Amino acid sequence: MTAREIADEAGLVALEPLADGFCFGEGPRWFEGLLWFSDMLGEAVHTVDLSGSMTTLALAGHAPSGLGFRPDGSLLISSSRHRQVLRYDGETVAVVADLTGLVPADLGDMVVDDAGRAYIGSQARKDGVIVRLDPDGTPTVVADELDFPNGMAITEDRTTLIVAESTGRRLTAFPVDADGSLGARRVFADGLDGPPDGIAIDAEGGVWTAMTLAHQFQRVVDGGDVTDRLDVGERIAIACALGGPERRMLFLVTATDAYPERLSGTRLARIDTTIADIAGAGLP
Repeated sequence: MTAREIADEAGLVALEPLADGFCFGEGPRWFEGLLWFSDMLGEAVHTVDLSGSMTTLALAGHAPSGLGFRPDGSLLISSSRHRQVLRYDGETVAVVADLTGLVPADLGDMVVDDAGRAYIGSQARKDGVIVRLDPDGTPTVVADELDFPNGMAITEDRTTLIVAESTGRRLTAFPVDADGSLGARRVFADGLDGPPDGIAIDAEGGVWTAMTLAHQFQRVVDGGDVTDRLDVGERIAIACALGGPERRMLFLVTATDAYPERLSGTRLARIDTTIADIAGAGLP
């Protein structure tokens, strides 16, 4: 049954299929008219346009996760298991940082700010960290004691970084200082319906969140109220992004299992879309 059929049968919002045939999607980012996303177990980064046409950047031996674009247009990629950050300049892929000695666990999502500084999560279930990678290649741990830091985004005014703590079932907000350091954290939303994974911020400060085990994407506002729910049936909500015309297209990445290692060799992941009432904002 397709996402649209599930929605129609249940009387829910209908979703439009955009892309499928990959293993486990992560880190969707809208950039220059394309949706870019990682295929962790497929060892690749894909793009898809709004007609569904896809391209593939093969990354043999890597399990790519978080993505982010620097001001010069180059793509940063977190190589999860190698704990490295890669850079793709449109022609070649190179390692720009090895964080092995700095982080307690594999790398996950990232967000890149206007100065080209990348914030990258290391996904320990307890005592996870966020590393800031400066444009000169210097890495610095800027937050610690996080419960599996996952999706990240920076608000439109560039003053706040929001991170999904998956095992903590919360969204946590950090003030961002002018030098890129993070201030004292506060809870944005707690006691969520499922472990949050990928997130996207809209122009009214709401956060669209993939509620992994709840089989939903939810829009959560500061304080924890849920204003919108998108049910994806038996599929697993993994990540989301706001992009497309007027940045009102909500891209929804789903899989058939929450644990990537169980999906090795499959091609059952999918991206669907719907139109959000409120446009996207901030970074990514």
